[in-house]
Amino acid sequence: MQALLLRLILVLVFALSVPAYAQDEGGSLLDPLSRLLRGGGETGVEAPEGPQRRVPFSREEIQLSFAPLVEQTAPAVVNVYASAMVEARSPFMGDPFFERFFNFPQMPPRQRSSLGSGVLVDPSGLVVTNYHVIREADEVKVAMPDGREFESEVLLQDERLDLAVLKIQGGEPFPAIAIGDSEALEVGDLVLAIGNPFGVGQTTTSGIVSALARSLGGISDFGFFIQTDAAINPGNSGGALINMSGELVGINTAIYSRSGGSNGIGFAIPSNIVRAVLESARNGAEYFERPYVGASFDRITSNIAEALGMDRPAGALVTNVAPGSPAERAGLKPADVVVTVNGKPVETPEALDYRLATLPVGETAELNVLREGKRLTLTMPIEHAPKGDGREVEIGGRGPFAGARIAELSPALAQRLRLDFSRSGVVIVALERNSPAASIGLRPGDIVRELNGQQIANVDQMKELAEAGGRWWRFTIERGGRVIRQTLRF
Repeated sequence: MQALLLRLILVLVFALSVPAYAQDEGGSLLDPLSRLLRGGGETGVEAPEGPQRRVPFSREEIQLSFAPLVEQTAPAVVNVYASAMVEARSPFMGDPFFERFFNFPQMPPRQRSSLGSGVLVDPSGLVVTNYHVIREADEVKVAMPDGREFESEVLLQDERLDLAVLKIQGGEPFPAIAIGDSEALEVGDLVLAIGNPFGVGQTTTSGIVSALARSLGGISDFGFFIQTDAAINPGNSGGALINMSGELVGINTAIYSRSGGSNGIGFAIPSNIVRAVLESARNGAEYFERPYVGASFDRITSNIAEALGMDRPAGALVTNVAPGSPAERAGLKPADVVVTVNGKPVETPEALDYRLATLPVGETAELNVLREGKRLTLTMPIEHAPKGDGREVEIGGRGPFAGARIAELSPALAQRLRLDFSRSGVVIVALERNSPAASIGLRPGDIVRELNGQQIANVDQMKELAEAGGRWWRFTIERGGRVIRQTLRF
């Protein structure tokens, strides 16, 4: 108490001795008090090096504005308009009673439109947005804040990441936002969200980083979102999350809301994964190819942590390792627990997946592993998944598999179709709309194990059997680990 009174007396004496010109040059009589109460300046305590995070103290600091930052970044945040022609169906179509007694006319297709936001990340015209903004679109337009509109080309779209990269052409360089390091974010940092909510026009909201590495199922495979309380609403999807240096640190993607409006819980995809996706698009990839590990992982529960002698349940538990894979060559074994990648913590398998995906192919990752109570350091190469022969074959004819496109399952294809890397066989890659294969309920990702009594070994055998005539068909498929057997007359 005596020390505090002594400090206040010193502040008053010092304030009375401060010349008037100090205020004219931007100083404040409160500055000495600010420094003394923070334990710096005249107290002789040296402030730590690097950027300082602190609350605003003086009146001048409280009156600061985000306007210069918005002026710098807002021209690079665009509106994205997507449209597609979809088949219009009567609500009674498909009903056996009505179709028996009524002849429904063919209804003309209708146009479906969606509106979102995007961010220019390269002066050449590269735009990053969400996949769900342009999903199944026939035409995608980009509108600049100054009113100019451009047709765009979709370079890359990845449903699993909910990211897409567009390309627009212009006669001069476009305004662009530099991509920052999302790993440098800390909870409590100030951020701005810029987008076009509800189609009302470009809007900027401010907030803080509420949490990091949030898991949010059903949106992206990488459960590693930035959570913010900056107001995000429908139409903000694909917009920019900006740090106080004017850098892109996230792509606004989703909100948690029961009403459809902002409740102060918004989520953004970190910029480090955006950078990796953008590099894939520049290299001509149509979707983001994740590094091949060749191992499966599970979460650490409290029971598993106790059994392994861990202080807390954190890390990624190795459950399976493929022979000859990068994981095996690195020395990973089942029951190992990966706790860090390149010195960065791994709390969950999703975090491990995210950290590996942000590393360039050709580099190595240093894994810190817990094995039988001991810490080991392993080095794993970052590689592309093997693609096999890469052939995709279309099935014709009049059988139930007509309209299906098939391929032999490789690690790269398993990754693309969200299948277990250890699976093998002939898999359905895609289905033509309204084809016989689609009508009997087949899906992309189905692995065909048997057809008309014969085990399926390769795509050529599958094509020959599927295009053969016949009225009765028996087949066995594997879907999501379940075996489905079906017999039908076709």
